[in-house]
Amino acid sequence: MSGHVLDRPVWNALTGRQAALAKGDARAWRLAEDYGVFVAAADWSAENLAAVRDLIPAGGSLWTVEAERQTPPPGTAMLKEAHLHQMVAETLTPAPPPAFEIVALGEADAREMFVLARLTEPGPYNEGTHRLGQFVGVKHDGRLVAMAGERLRPTGFTEVSGVCTHPDFRGRGYAGGLMRHVTAAILARGETAFLHSYASNAGTIGLYESLGFRFRSEMWSLILVHA
Repeated sequence: MSGHVLDRPVWNALTGRQAALAKGDARAWRLAEDYGVFVAAADWSAENLAAVRDLIPAGGSLWTVEAERQTPPPGTAMLKEAHLHQMVAETLTPAPPPAFEIVALGEADAREMFVLARLTEPGPYNEGTHRLGQFVGVKHDGRLVAMAGERLRPTGFTEVSGVCTHPDFRGRGYAGGLMRHVTAAILARGETAFLHSYASNAGTIGLYESLGFRFRSEMWSLILVHA
């Protein structure tokens, strides 16, 4: 298995700082269902891959994120494979303050956050995903129209995730401003920020690079269901 903590972000988060949110055993862990859909095996042995299969909920799916390309465990089917770019930021590029107010989000905003994520599909987002870390947003007349936050937290790193803007409010710089805010908070804690983008999404990767993120590694994600 690979040695860098970010080559196996799910495994290292769920056996580290986010172990309290993990379900499974030493063979394989998944993020508790309310929080998300990520799963990782200890290694690619038959026993551990069988444990991954057993963690997939009936009628549902689980997602892997690994530097090493995988094949579906026996008894599972691959709903989708995604080629990702993993990017990291140790510093931010200088920029003026945003021209809009950024507000902290919490439990009172949970329903609006869930609805916005389901509308815009920034990635897997469950009803408790907002509890994985700090989230911030932009509101217009009291309505949440954009947000960004934190997800996986392997030791020394925090993932920027859940970045989305309502279609009616795009083109105003909300995504970049919110990502910059979240990343700055991560760096202020002495950690390195990281994120994942579809490798084919040049526009999104360009935005991340403008903020200070740099390519670290190719990654692969599988969406697994029962065969």
